[in-house]
Amino acid sequence: MGETLNSELKIIVFQLKEKEYAIPVEQVRSIEKIQHITRVPGTASYIKGVINLRGVVTPIVDLRDRFGLNEGDYLDHTRIIIAVLDGLDVGLIVDAANDVIDISKDSIEPPPEIVSGTEVEYINGVVKLGKRLLILLDLEKVLNEKIVEGY
Repeated sequence: MGETLNSELKIIVFQLKEKEYAIPVEQVRSIEKIQHITRVPGTASYIKGVINLRGVVTPIVDLRDRFGLNEGDYLDHTRIIIAVLDGLDVGLIVDAANDVIDISKDSIEPPPEIVSGTEVEYINGVVKLGKRLLILLDLEKVLNEKIVEGY
């Protein structure tokens, strides 16, 4: 194992409205098309319910709603990213899953001042790739224990 391996990070890039977000690929189990979500009464508005994915009941979080963005319609390119946090699966509804790319850990910068709103507390940093600005999410903060345990 050389030094270069440790400085690379493979990320999955996805879209919410006009912004691109990313999470490390090791936190992602799969990417699914949108499917029937069973509502669960008494949960937060951003928890859309649960799906039965290959025998695993998985809570589904709408990231637009979680970040206080206005919700959009689910379209052909809407996806559910199945993320794994502390051994539990959670689905994240995103507008589109764009690509998987390798970045250098050195290219991660602290969040710029211009990032505002609810989402700022969920950000690990940003990566500039040409004209693209990728916002790296901290899944631990996005999916706090309340979501994981209390859906």
